[in-house]
Amino acid sequence: MKRLQERTTELEAKIAESSLNSGKPPSSDTPAQKDARRVKQSTGRKQGGQPRHKGHKRTLVAAENVTRHVPRNPRSCRRCDAAHTNARTPEPIRHQVVDLPEVKPDVTEYVLGRKYCAKCNTVTSGTLPRTAPRGMCGPRLLSMIGLLTGVHHISRRSAVQLMSDLVGIRLSLGSVSQGEEIVSKSLAVAAQQAVAVARGADVKNVDATGWSQSATPRTLWVMACKTVTAFCITFDASAAGLKRWMRITRGIFASDRGSQFTFWTMEKRQICWAHFVRKFISLSESPNPDIRRLGENLLLLAKVHMSVWHDFCDGTKTRAQLQHFVEKLKPFFLAHLQRGAAMGIRGVSGACKNLIEHQAAFFTYAFVEGVEPINNRAERELRRFVLWRKRSFGSQSERGDRFAERIMTVAHSLRKNGRNVYVFLVDACTAFIRGTDPLLLFDNL
Repeated sequence: MKRLQERTTELEAKIAESSLNSGKPPSSDTPAQKDARRVKQSTGRKQGGQPRHKGHKRTLVAAENVTRHVPRNPRSCRRCDAAHTNARTPEPIRHQVVDLPEVKPDVTEYVLGRKYCAKCNTVTSGTLPRTAPRGMCGPRLLSMIGLLTGVHHISRRSAVQLMSDLVGIRLSLGSVSQGEEIVSKSLAVAAQQAVAVARGADVKNVDATGWSQSATPRTLWVMACKTVTAFCITFDASAAGLKRWMRITRGIFASDRGSQFTFWTMEKRQICWAHFVRKFISLSESPNPDIRRLGENLLLLAKVHMSVWHDFCDGTKTRAQLQHFVEKLKPFFLAHLQRGAAMGIRGVSGACKNLIEHQAAFFTYAFVEGVEPINNRAERELRRFVLWRKRSFGSQSERGDRFAERIMTVAHSLRKNGRNVYVFLVDACTAFIRGTDPLLLFDNL
């Protein structure tokens, strides 16, 4: 009877799982769970910008970048119609209208002359210059293809239609795929450099999600640091695959409690508190009063310490005060976890024991600059890739995997440094076509 009750409790908890109390994605929630997630307590504030909110205004284009100036001076006073002959002249009002130029395809035709040999009658033709592309796409068109399909994740068919509507260039689906391959090769060295920078970073956030290659499961990894973001698609989510990609175990490693991360020294890790909170919420919703009380206590402690972290971020508390607080809070966490581990309840005691094993990685953020208690830095970077996967169902080949990971690595890293992605793609494709040194993300490394 006891085993039956435990099994019933376990199944009820399984049914009640959602994105709020487990690691399930929000897209897997039932309609009722989605409605419950949308319900928020009213703050009493109106929609839109709030008092003391810093406004954002459109900045004027610099005078040297204005295409044409059209002066419009008043002829007479708008009030008394008097002439403005010797009137004072205040600063003029500048009103700028931005438009797109007319875009036409820039077509270069290489006419390769042919001649018969007077001696042996062999036909010999001229050759393309070394700097000419061997396909129909020049570097700007290649970069636009990469930008549309690899950065903004427009389908190849939609990219073909867009290029036809926008600039009058007719492409085939095959030429788009070939263009992606050239862009991928152009970015190979730059992507490798981003991975090297991420490996050597003092703080790196790592996370993973599913990917698909021709309906075969793959794993997409992200390694995000302050200056770059690196992506990699591997065969599985094992520690061996991750170690082969990361190579060196240097710096602080922020992640969830996945077993594949145990190769990293626990004292050099930071476990994501968002995963803790979801687990505590799950415990607090248990029908078992002892489990529910345990979850409520752990959830309360988590909310208190996260509140102190936000105070530190706002500048109302110093790092020394933050460290003092977490040192006082840690024994209470461990006491509750030890009580849960001693319950001997399946699904609860094991989770509490696992949390105790990770106690050295609870509060690393309080003592190391640049470390956060949550893994949002990696999860935000994965979001665009996840949306791409949902629309495209992954890739169809190894070549597609390499294109996806390289262009997303370069694009995300460039944006972190405030650089233009399209301009970089043009320069990288130009260098590849001309056979010159490949373009790097950073010249000073």
